[in-house]
Amino acid sequence: MAEIHALSPRLANQIAAGEVVERPASVIKELIENSLDAGADKIDVEVDAGGIKRMRVRDNGCGISEEDLPLALARHATSKINTLDDLEGVVTLGFRGEALASISSVSRLSLTSNSSGSGAGWCASSSGREMEVELTPAAHPLGTTIEVKDLFFNTPARRKFLRTEKTEFGHLEEVIKRQALGCFDIGFQLTHNGRVIHALRKATSLAERERRVASICSPAFMENAVYIDTEAVGMRLHGWVALPTFSRSQADLQYFFVNGRVIRDRLVAHAIKQAYRDVLYGGRHSAFVLYLEVDPKVVDVNVHPTKHEVRFRDGRTVHNFLFSSLHRALADVGPKDHLHAAQEREQRTDAEVTAREATLTPASRGVFAGQAVMELREPRPQSPSQVREQVNGYNQLHGSSPGSFVAQSNAVDEKQGVEVGGEIPPLGYALAQLKGIYILAEGADGLIVVDMHAAHERITYERMKVSWSGDGIRSQPLLVPLAVSVSVSEAECSDLHQPLLASLGLGIERVSDESLVIREVPIMLAAGDVEQLLRGVLSDLTEFGNSDRIEAHINEILSTMACHGSVRANRRLTIPEMNALLRDMEQTERSGQCNHGRPTWSSMSMQELDKLFLRGR
Repeated sequence: MAEIHALSPRLANQIAAGEVVERPASVIKELIENSLDAGADKIDVEVDAGGIKRMRVRDNGCGISEEDLPLALARHATSKINTLDDLEGVVTLGFRGEALASISSVSRLSLTSNSSGSGAGWCASSSGREMEVELTPAAHPLGTTIEVKDLFFNTPARRKFLRTEKTEFGHLEEVIKRQALGCFDIGFQLTHNGRVIHALRKATSLAERERRVASICSPAFMENAVYIDTEAVGMRLHGWVALPTFSRSQADLQYFFVNGRVIRDRLVAHAIKQAYRDVLYGGRHSAFVLYLEVDPKVVDVNVHPTKHEVRFRDGRTVHNFLFSSLHRALADVGPKDHLHAAQEREQRTDAEVTAREATLTPASRGVFAGQAVMELREPRPQSPSQVREQVNGYNQLHGSSPGSFVAQSNAVDEKQGVEVGGEIPPLGYALAQLKGIYILAEGADGLIVVDMHAAHERITYERMKVSWSGDGIRSQPLLVPLAVSVSVSEAECSDLHQPLLASLGLGIERVSDESLVIREVPIMLAAGDVEQLLRGVLSDLTEFGNSDRIEAHINEILSTMACHGSVRANRRLTIPEMNALLRDMEQTERSGQCNHGRPTWSSMSMQELDKLFLRGR
C-alpha cells in the first residue's frame, strides 16, 4: 500500500459531492434550504435542460456580506452552528457547511448577494477545475442568487449516470413540491426552459393552504382528505390524511415533515401503515401530508448526508403517538363527515360558477331577447294519506294490486314523520333494495347507495373486536412446550419485554443464551405457526419498540368470521331492517370501508343528478 497522505481540497470536495450531489434535484434542494434559512419569503427557481445545463435560485433573504462570500464556498464553513449544543438541537434546514463547496467542485458556480439592500452587491465565482474563488462587484437587490452551470462537467463518469431531461426535471419538480408543502408562508416559482411550471403564492389561512395542497397533490386528494390536529406528550401532529377509499397503487403521495424538514423514516412509515391496516385495500398505499412538531433536542437530523432520515431519542413514544392519532382520526370519520365535506365542495363550486356568470353577458349565458321563460312553482307538502292515494292510483294504472307498494308507503310515512319532527340522519332513509345487493336511500341532499353485505361486515367486525378486547387476549398452555433457537440479541429482547409478551398471550422462558421455550400462546392462534409468530414479534420489538402482529392475526381471524356471519347477497330485507342497518353504520367506527378496504356506501347529490340528466341547461 502507498503511504498515508492528506487528500487535496479538490478531491475532498468531490468525494463530499458524491454524498450530497446525486443529480440536479439534489442541488436545488440544498440551495432552497439555504434560502429558507436566510429568511426568504419568495424563492424563484429557473432551470434549463432539466437542470443539467443551468440552474438558478434567487431569494429575497438576508443575503451574504462581502467578507463572508469567499468563505461561503469553503468546506465546513457555516453560520448555523457554533458549538456541540447547537448540533444537538438543530433548528435550521442546513448546517453541515458542505453543500456550496461540494456543488462548486462539480460545476461552474456563481454566487451573487447583497446584505445591505443598497443595490450594490458582490459576486463570488468558482469553477470545479481550479477551485479558486473570484470576487467581483455586481448589482443585486437584497438577497442572494446562485447560478449553477454544466453540472458534472469535470466528472464524466458521474454525468453518464444522469437520466433524460424529462426524468431529471421530474425529480427536481418533486423537490419543489416538497418544499412548497413544508413552507406555506413562502412563495415559490419554478420555470423550466423559459416556461413557468409552478407559481405558488404565500398561503397563510387554512383555505389557502388547502388550495396549495390541492394544486400540488391534486384536487381529488383534498376532496378525500381529513384534516387532523392533535397534541400529546410534547408533540403535535397536524395535516391531511386521505380516506382509505382514496388509496394509491404506489407510495407516490406521501409527505411527512418533522419540524419543517421532509423525511423518509421507517419508524414513521410503519406507524402510518399500522394505522391504515384495518381499512386499506390489499396491496394499496395510503396518501397523506402530515407535519410533526417536536422539541429539536429529541430528534437527531445529523444521521444522513442528505438529511432525509432522522433518529428520534424515544422512537417508541413517537411511534405510539403517530399510530394512536391517525388510528383515532380514521375511526372517527363517519358518513356525516363525508357528506359535510361534499356539501362544502359543492358550495365552493357554486360560488365559483356564480362569480363566473356575473362576468358574462346575457347572450353568453344563453338568454336572448324575446325568449320565453318557464316558471316552476315550489311543490306543496303532501300528507301521508295523499301519498298513499297516489301510490294506489299508480298501482291501479299499471294493473297492480293495491298492496304492492305497502312497504314503500309505510317508509314514506316513517320518513315524513321524522322530517317534520327532527333532522334527517346522515344516511337518510331506505327506499328500496336493488338486486338483493344494494340499499337505495334518500338523504337530505340526494341519493345514497349502500352495499349491504360490506356495511354489515364492518359492523359485525367492529362489534367482535370490541367484545374480544373486553375479554383480553386469553392464552392456553401448550401440551408440549416448543423450543426455539434464536440469536443472543433476540433472547435479550425477550427478557427485556417479558411483561409485554405476557400481555400479548405469549408465555416465553429463556433457557439458555440462544434458546427460548414457548409455553403459552393465544387461544385463537394455537393452530398457527407459533415459532414464526414469535420471531416476527421479536423483530418488531427490536426495530420499533412494539409489535401488533398478534393483534393483526387475531383481527384477521375476526374479520373472516365477520365476513361469513354477515348478510349475504340476494337476501331480501324489509324497510325497517334496511333502516336499522343504516343507523348502525352511522354509529360504527370505520363504517365507510369493509374489512377488506372496499367502500360500503356512495352518494349522489341533487346537483350531480341534475348534471347527469342535463337539468337546468
